[in-house]
Amino acid sequence: MLRACHARSGHTSGPATLVALLFTALFCPATPAHAADAPVAQLGAITTTATQVASPSYDVPAAIDSVDGAQIREAHLGVNLSESVKGIPGLFARNRQNYAQDEQISIRGFGARTTFGVRGIRLYIDGIPASFPDGQGQVSNFDLSSASRVEVLRGPFSALYGNSSGGVIQLFTADGRQPDSVGGGVAWGSYDTLRTNLNANGEVGKLDYSADFTHFRTGGFRPHSAARRDIFQGKFTYHLDADTSLTAVLNNFSGPEAQDPLGLTRAQFEDNPRQTNAAATQFDTRKSAQQHLGGLILKHDFGNGQSLRLMGYYGARQVRQFLSIPIGAQKPPSSGGGVVGLNDRYGGGDARWTWQTDVLAQPLTLIAGLAYDRENERRRGYENFIGTTLGVQGALRRDEDDNEYAFAQYAQARWDLARRWVVMVGVRRNQVNFRSHDHFLSNGDDSGRTAYYATNPVAGVLYRAAPWAHVYADFGEGFQTPTFAEVAYRPDQTGLNLGLRPARTENGQLGVKFRLPNDTNAEVAVFHAMTRNEIVVDTNRGGRSTYTNAGRVRRQGLELSADHAFSSWLQLRTAYTWLDATVRSPYQTCSGVPAPCTAPTNTIKAGSRLPGVPESQVFAGLRFGRDSGLHAGIDGQYLSRVPVDDGNTEAAPAYGLLDTHIGYAFDLPHYTVDAFVRVNNLLDTDYVGSVIVNDGNGRFYETGPGRNFLVGVNLRWKD
Repeated sequence: MLRACHARSGHTSGPATLVALLFTALFCPATPAHAADAPVAQLGAITTTATQVASPSYDVPAAIDSVDGAQIREAHLGVNLSESVKGIPGLFARNRQNYAQDEQISIRGFGARTTFGVRGIRLYIDGIPASFPDGQGQVSNFDLSSASRVEVLRGPFSALYGNSSGGVIQLFTADGRQPDSVGGGVAWGSYDTLRTNLNANGEVGKLDYSADFTHFRTGGFRPHSAARRDIFQGKFTYHLDADTSLTAVLNNFSGPEAQDPLGLTRAQFEDNPRQTNAAATQFDTRKSAQQHLGGLILKHDFGNGQSLRLMGYYGARQVRQFLSIPIGAQKPPSSGGGVVGLNDRYGGGDARWTWQTDVLAQPLTLIAGLAYDRENERRRGYENFIGTTLGVQGALRRDEDDNEYAFAQYAQARWDLARRWVVMVGVRRNQVNFRSHDHFLSNGDDSGRTAYYATNPVAGVLYRAAPWAHVYADFGEGFQTPTFAEVAYRPDQTGLNLGLRPARTENGQLGVKFRLPNDTNAEVAVFHAMTRNEIVVDTNRGGRSTYTNAGRVRRQGLELSADHAFSSWLQLRTAYTWLDATVRSPYQTCSGVPAPCTAPTNTIKAGSRLPGVPESQVFAGLRFGRDSGLHAGIDGQYLSRVPVDDGNTEAAPAYGLLDTHIGYAFDLPHYTVDAFVRVNNLLDTDYVGSVIVNDGNGRFYETGPGRNFLVGVNLRWKD
């Protein structure tokens, strides 16, 4: 073995270098101590805050990826998060091509069952929660035009953020800086797609600012899928003195109407993947949403390594959604109708104390804090018909106040206990309370309340085996409460399904991070997560699902990623994910699609795959060019087949996509102009872009567009 190690220490190049260094890191003795200080060429040292401690990601015992703002915006539409995160292993981000339901996002299989929005993953905008206390959130209000970066945390340390087991996604707006600049852009594309934006960034005295407004509209590539939205994102930081700053974050989202084309059955997809289900036009299925969010963050440095961060936020969200629930299904007194009206008021705060000191001459960081989040929701349900007219708001069928709040105490420590070793530990105590007050009493009083409690510890260790190889391991316990959407209906009557229990997960991972001397960064991670009380579908009736708890679900897999710079003008990004997400304990659920199912009759066997996620995902992207002049890129993505229901009776077929773009950037003394052309789905492949898991009508498939084009230009003026 030692002879092999020495043999591999000689000069090699290309793929042989990566194989040799992987072998050396895993099987050979550690590099001598004096070599630990040797310089290592890197593609760029990335500092992340994903574990609440600002540290280079290379020195953090966790799986973290960061996507730079320039990468997010280069030759993209700049509206959907899924456009720019395809190269992150373990993250499955799918554009539904349905702006009434938001994007489909899961991490390592967590959140895959969600039919709308994002659950099981904590979302943040500039440190302010974009997820409600129940874990439900959406990325539709992420303003990508102003982003400096997006961070993705996978694995056990996500438990430190509360009601989440799968991971954390954080968007950070660019800081204001000199010189002052004003910019904007426009992009036109297939299917009557248009995106325009205008932004300003700079400093005025003690104030730095960044503000952006983005307008987007599309006719949709399927009939009845048009949408329009406007987003404003602003961040304003006032530096009171050298030790104190106050930041105001403003986010406003307006989606006046997004048509819902619904999913397709397998037969419809194979017949014509561009068609729209007849029920969509019959009931004029659609959604409108408005959201306003504001927050304040006060930071003060007391000196002696101690600092305080105080955050408070408040928001309001209104949603009205017209569903395709048949008239007959709304006749029972227990029905909540076919139109959902939500009026939310939410807010909260976080107080965090940080102390950085030395213990035994080694750096130690301590964090302690309190977090409180609250949501007050007025939920109303109406019939979606008046007489024989469909797709209109009819009689009131549900009226209640649903309230929830989460209160947590957390602590975290990081200690570089030796030159080669880093230890991180943390714990979070969570309390999540649900309460419903029923105002619609003609079918009985369905008021109720429940509470969930959890204490979630997490620990990790990182070993600097060599300057170019860091090995880490971590383990933690997380939990997910049901969302309000999941407790909203019971199979037998109206009111909240308060018998649902939270899912609890034991989560561990082992990884190696490489910073190799030939301009290659690579990471390998293996993970294992076992979940008890997984929340699954219980019944399907009248277009609505109710939920129950299953036994155990196991998620385990392998993640690989690598970045290689062949030169200053040619870079390659590759990523691979293998995910084995399977049921370990059999349970009962509904069958009978597309007929109504009012009682669990189908046994889901141990070994069945978790629906909504592929077993394998591969990405490779090659970029040519520098910041100015000619630039171009091509990327390919492959996904294996995706089961669509718990019983694995059907699956979306595997597919591969190829996208390419070319552009030219002019860097003038006071102006920067970047024009580009992009072609998506270059080979015009018919494919299923996302699936509607366990759809009660068998309409599982949301198809992706064929070959489509995007032409854009971005302009920035700087003082």
